[in-house]
Amino acid sequence: MNAGLLVNATICFAITISSFAFAWVLARSEEEHSNKSKPALWSLVILWSLVGLTYLPTTIRMVAAYMGKPTLDLMMYNLAAIPFSFVAVPLVFFILYVIVGSKKISAYVSMLFVLFGASYLTFLFTKGVIGPYVTSYSSLFTINSDIAINIYLMGLFVIPTAMILGFLLLIFLQRMPKHLRYRTALPLVAISFVFDFMLTDMITMVDVMQLVARIFVLIGTVQAFLAYFPPMTLQEKLGIKKYQYELYEEDEEDIDEDREEYPDV
Repeated sequence: MNAGLLVNATICFAITISSFAFAWVLARSEEEHSNKSKPALWSLVILWSLVGLTYLPTTIRMVAAYMGKPTLDLMMYNLAAIPFSFVAVPLVFFILYVIVGSKKISAYVSMLFVLFGASYLTFLFTKGVIGPYVTSYSSLFTINSDIAINIYLMGLFVIPTAMILGFLLLIFLQRMPKHLRYRTALPLVAISFVFDFMLTDMITMVDVMQLVARIFVLIGTVQAFLAYFPPMTLQEKLGIKKYQYELYEEDEEDIDEDREEYPDV
């Protein structure tokens, strides 16, 4: 088999490690966030964990294709489809929580996307897939259900992407300091980057396009890390404290509560 499959596997493995590492770093930074910001933080931890869980079996898929094991390839494809189907859930929660500030409303709307994801998986597993088609650079499957594809495109792709674009427009229309705009806009751009190219990865039937999409997913993951933990030069320029990311500025009430709980602060 062509070594291009090993290159593809290496890229998938790099995405897996980067996503899990980013989720772990975000989780460890919990103490640096206010109570108001923590739900959004953990939604991002779940989001990047799901990205990693999608590309871990995908890595095994590429190795299986290289070794000529189609049964393992199919098994890993079905396994990767499960976390992939629910990536939109924490993304929607994150956007709504930042805009609305209500955990209940964000959770209720997110549950709608859980239903979309479950419906997608139901049709995917019921109708099955055709393949694998192993090429020089990848292993490809054709989804044997138009309904599954339409559910994903409309329910799990178009709506979350529209929410991201609408939120970005709202950010740029509002007057706010550069560091706050950076903190909010750039992570959303990176998430959109990863989200869009993951879809391209899953539905394309062109091996080179799939490989390129995975490269851009990796780039988006690195971009997201730099958005949350920017280099020192950019931190100084924008006035961002080192390794600190807050979705909300603490108001006087929060500060007073912290002082009551921690008198020495």
